[in-house]
Amino acid sequence: MYKVIRLALREYYAAVRTKGFIIGLVMLPIFMAGSSVAMILLKDHVDIRERRIVVVDEANVFSEVLPEAATIRNTNHIFDEEDSTQVKPVYTIEFIEADYANITLQLGALSDSVRNGVYHAFLHIGSSIVHPAADPQNAYINYHAESAALDDIRGWLRDPINNHLRRLRLEDAGINEEDIPDLFHWSWVTAKGLLEVDEAGNVTDAGASNEIRAIVVPLVMMMLMFMMSMMGTTPQLSAVMEEKTQRIVEVILGSITPFQFMLGKILGGLAVALTSTVVYLGGGTLFMQWKGFEAYIPYDIFGWFVANLVILLFMLGALMTSLGSVANDAKDAQSLSFPAMFPMMIPMFIMMPVLKEPLSTFATVMSLIPPFTPMVMTLRLASPVTIPAWQPWAGLAGVIIFTLFVVWGGARIFRAAILMQGVPLKFSNIMRWMTRG
Repeated sequence: MYKVIRLALREYYAAVRTKGFIIGLVMLPIFMAGSSVAMILLKDHVDIRERRIVVVDEANVFSEVLPEAATIRNTNHIFDEEDSTQVKPVYTIEFIEADYANITLQLGALSDSVRNGVYHAFLHIGSSIVHPAADPQNAYINYHAESAALDDIRGWLRDPINNHLRRLRLEDAGINEEDIPDLFHWSWVTAKGLLEVDEAGNVTDAGASNEIRAIVVPLVMMMLMFMMSMMGTTPQLSAVMEEKTQRIVEVILGSITPFQFMLGKILGGLAVALTSTVVYLGGGTLFMQWKGFEAYIPYDIFGWFVANLVILLFMLGALMTSLGSVANDAKDAQSLSFPAMFPMMIPMFIMMPVLKEPLSTFATVMSLIPPFTPMVMTLRLASPVTIPAWQPWAGLAGVIIFTLFVVWGGARIFRAAILMQGVPLKFSNIMRWMTRG
């Protein structure tokens, strides 16, 4: 065991004493959350050039409402409250008469105008938009732009258009809007948690269900486990392959057994990943406490997170080192790295359905399938939903048994393949080494 520990420490020191480890420690979370960071940094950097929107209104009912709504917005909502600088673009609404005889040609010409930069977009309103039941095929509002789906103007148009349509329908029904002052009041459905009752019968009111606790915290825990797995196990495949091809392993195996060599590699990668985990968990916890967000820190699952992470690192470490012993060159290592990452990638693919319904049959089954248990079960435990108490323990027992099997099979492959040179990379060879040694 002493030799295994010395080899593990050698692998650990070789990793953490490099500048690359420090740089990776800082840059990895930035890369993983790059889009969110960019959105925060660039939220005030908006293109404030004028947006000209031309409207073809076949119903002839919006010629006053939309320009008036644009004027109110341009006057009150596009300037910074502190220094009065413009932070949003001006919307200019223009109307043109619909050419009913050649409407398609007219829309085509407007499309060319948008492409040439004359207009930002154009709006085409159908003739029966006020009373859709009379002619459903002409009850449409089409917003045409080069990037219509992501355009903020499309969302802004929704309220003035629909509010005006309601007023017109009330007038046609002979109802005075002033007689129903609450007609346009929207009632929002507030998301709240469950009330708690203590042993004395005292009831604690439910707080508002926060999206940070419901979505962000589980995703952060999931992404952290993914990053630690990538950092602690993925490099082992290429490292073992290089030591094999450069015949360094032949010298090392002169003093230790293949299993000890493999175990030392796994423990070294485990130590590297746990070091990074301590930095991220500790730093994140201190930051949340400093900012006053301690209520969002999932202290109750830290133990489960570490336990599942250790098991996942052992499983992936055994898989990576054994496959690294099979590879003959960098091309083989690259071919083997993709299937070896399945235990990490599959949970990432299904994380949103699991997070949306943590108690569903699908989520429960996936969290009890050993290769996926560490990440999927951690995701479920980090969600606000209470998971049945037996499931985390059952999942942990199952993944431990599976990990022992992976270590056993990986050790047999490693012992048979580590000294072989030039043997073709075949699945049949790998299975033969694992079953027969």
